[in-house]
Amino acid sequence: MATRLPVTERYSGVAIAFHWAIALLVIVNLIVGIGHDAVPALRAWMPGHKAIGMTVLALTLLRILWRLAHRPPTLPAFVPNWERRFAHATHWSLYALMLVMPLSGWAMVSGPEGRRPLSWFGIADLPYLPVDAAGASAGHEVHAVVGWAMLLLVMLHIAAALRHHLILRDSVLLRILPRATR
Repeated sequence: MATRLPVTERYSGVAIAFHWAIALLVIVNLIVGIGHDAVPALRAWMPGHKAIGMTVLALTLLRILWRLAHRPPTLPAFVPNWERRFAHATHWSLYALMLVMPLSGWAMVSGPEGRRPLSWFGIADLPYLPVDAAGASAGHEVHAVVGWAMLLLVMLHIAAALRHHLILRDSVLLRILPRATR
């Protein structure tokens, strides 16, 4: 059974809220973004997909600011150095992708040819980026490639968390779980 960690070794409530809110939004957007061509019903979700992407961008910027001002707990001593380096590289790669994904999508819909509506859940219209057709096309290509990279990293992140919890049976996953689910 997993060991109980002192409160000081857990992520803060704010960090946990950022983690799970962004995780849910990213997973929803991966499903809609990757599946909308194969599943026609998902096409109707594309305005929400764009709004969620902009929300992920804003939350990620806030999360990075929070992370820079509030040190996360260190990994437990039993975690090998290679795994620590891999975990840090994966986390910072996820942060980078959570910035690049919405920015490339924003560029994609901002092109002068075939401009698509950009609204934040019908509450507010968002401005377009000043990109030309080539910039919009590049945004489209980056968005597609980065989407698959994001899916791969998310799956790797989930697999690592489950490995710690179900196979190694250690307390690493407990550090990011909301109190109600620990």
